[in-house]
Amino acid sequence: MAPALHRAQSIAQLRALARRRLPRAVFDFFDGGAEEEISLGANTAAFEQARLLPRVLTDVSQVDTATRLLGAPSALPLAIAPMGAIGLGWRGADVAVARAAAAAGVPYTLSSAAHSTIEEVARSAGGRLWFQPYMLRQTEFVHGWVERARAADYEALVITVDLPVGGNRERDRRNHFTLPFRLTPRNFLDFASRPGWSLPMLLRGQPVMGNMVGLAGGSGKTTSAGSTVGSNMDASFGWDALQRIRDHWPRKFIVKGVLRAGDAQRLAAMGCDALVVSNHGGRQLDGAMPTFDALPAVVAAVQGRAEVLLDGGVRRGRHVVQALAAGASGVLVGRGVLYGVAAAGEPGARRALEILREELTRTMRLCGCRSVGEIDRALLAA
Repeated sequence: MAPALHRAQSIAQLRALARRRLPRAVFDFFDGGAEEEISLGANTAAFEQARLLPRVLTDVSQVDTATRLLGAPSALPLAIAPMGAIGLGWRGADVAVARAAAAAGVPYTLSSAAHSTIEEVARSAGGRLWFQPYMLRQTEFVHGWVERARAADYEALVITVDLPVGGNRERDRRNHFTLPFRLTPRNFLDFASRPGWSLPMLLRGQPVMGNMVGLAGGSGKTTSAGSTVGSNMDASFGWDALQRIRDHWPRKFIVKGVLRAGDAQRLAAMGCDALVVSNHGGRQLDGAMPTFDALPAVVAAVQGRAEVLLDGGVRRGRHVVQALAAGASGVLVGRGVLYGVAAAGEPGARRALEILREELTRTMRLCGCRSVGEIDRALLAA
């Protein structure tokens, strides 16, 4: 492990390493949110406003972070969130993160906008694999993804329901960042200032969105696929279409992007195995409710009929404890691991998960919890 990576003691320090390595436009694409980025900041701020009430005089010499997610063992109460186009930060990032997740004993979710294909990740990474297909107007193409995921033995589908249209990400506009990115007089110096990133990209070209081959003129190139995905989200996708996918998919079924209790209740009745309380990391609707604040009502509405996971703003092990205390079965981690892989590839992703594991273990000890099952609502101040 590189010395700088070894010295990174927090996700914030991995973020700083990634920022140092990447051109500003690429870093901001990963790091930014929609419009004023209110929801982006509020997701983490909601954790900071919550207060823990630790138990004392408990033997915490042995702490077990293991749990079960979707009925199967997980070494930590977390899974990797789906993240598109992260190969722009580190070539092969999708496989690198999937391998890091397998080594850490946690599930990994592959985005359909990844650069590595469904089959490549299954062949190269192992571990517990979930797949997130975007809901495009080209329904036959989406069905093809689902069949490929089944053939590659993916454990679960993750259907994202909060993306009828892409959000207004003003950082990208200011940076003249597009998919594919193009050199302009305004961003030339930005790219040139990061030769460690830009030279390999210049020599090898922009990575291909492998799962998009056949969607955009058959090329799969970011040049065509990136714009095609953004312009082909199915804004009409609704309850009946979701039910058809649920009926067709024989394995675990997760719906991501839920904030309202009424929606959660209906999804649980539909037979979803898990719901993800998410506002898309603040990248779509700015001003959406922070996910930690939305979590309790969703948990109450589900009434144990489905697992509830929290996505958004998780940057510390204590955030995992707070989410579990508020009723979540686990959390999804996206940017936290993305910063690691963008900074140093697979070792960086492994370091991110190691940091979260260390912080989770320490927080559990300080809260008097010997196992994940002992993390309960009594740990949160009213």
